[in-house]
Amino acid sequence: MRDNQQAGAQAAFALPDHTVIELHGPDATGFAQAQFMSDVAALPCGHWHWSGWLTPKGRVVAVFAVLKLADERVWLLLPDAPPTPLADALRRFVFRSKVTITVRGDLHVQGTFAAAESASGGAIAGNEGGVIELDLSASGGMRSVIIGHEAAATSNPEVARWTAFDLAHGLPRLPGSQAGLWTPQQLSLDRLRAFSINKGCYPGQEIVARTHFLGKAKRGLVLIESDQPLAAGAQLRADEVALGSLVAATSTPDGRHLGLAVVSLERDAGALNIEGIAVREVLLQDGLAR
Repeated sequence: MRDNQQAGAQAAFALPDHTVIELHGPDATGFAQAQFMSDVAALPCGHWHWSGWLTPKGRVVAVFAVLKLADERVWLLLPDAPPTPLADALRRFVFRSKVTITVRGDLHVQGTFAAAESASGGAIAGNEGGVIELDLSASGGMRSVIIGHEAAATSNPEVARWTAFDLAHGLPRLPGSQAGLWTPQQLSLDRLRAFSINKGCYPGQEIVARTHFLGKAKRGLVLIESDQPLAAGAQLRADEVALGSLVAATSTPDGRHLGLAVVSLERDAGALNIEGIAVREVLLQDGLAR
């Protein structure tokens, strides 16, 4: 397994907005199954997939990757969400479960725009005692994540490029202002296969299932591109008609400005704008689901 000095064709860089929470104990998988919106029990050991935690009203608190290292050890790879408040909130639901919830501040998350050395698809390479590698490649190109005890240098341009890649493939990078506002369907998390409607109860499951089976998902994500910076919370309009609002946005050093907006799936055509600034819809890319 490579380290932060050798990452195939490109050196790894720190992802300082990514952190790790560990669930450890005999009930780690059971606790994750009961709390998170994906089917963690069906996830094979040594694999990962997208998931998230919902409010009882079915709104997304955080989107993250679940790494099932073993039945008794599950990691959450969090982009953006502050780990300590999330870990504290999860602990309130432990009750008599034999699981400990720990923010792994000793671990560093790195990224590289290169093929994973050993990981492939949803299969994890490495183990919890050493370096963990994930394949996050998609139609937009090759990427991998490395989680270990060594830190890499931060490259702001590469971090911005990483975030733009996520948004372009429909992974909502939710700032705190957008946490708890949207259902999984409104965030089009079905594209990432990040939630289950059949696995049984979890917080918000009734809302998610009802929306699915009654066909009431009226809004979803679209990718917006602009010649000027965008901001989460801004209103998207077609001419003068309000369509929805941005849930995530980023800018890259090469002048790209991208945003993900939740909009009505049935809308009339019109010139798109945000606060009078012309924007354009571009196609979301595929391949980030695991």
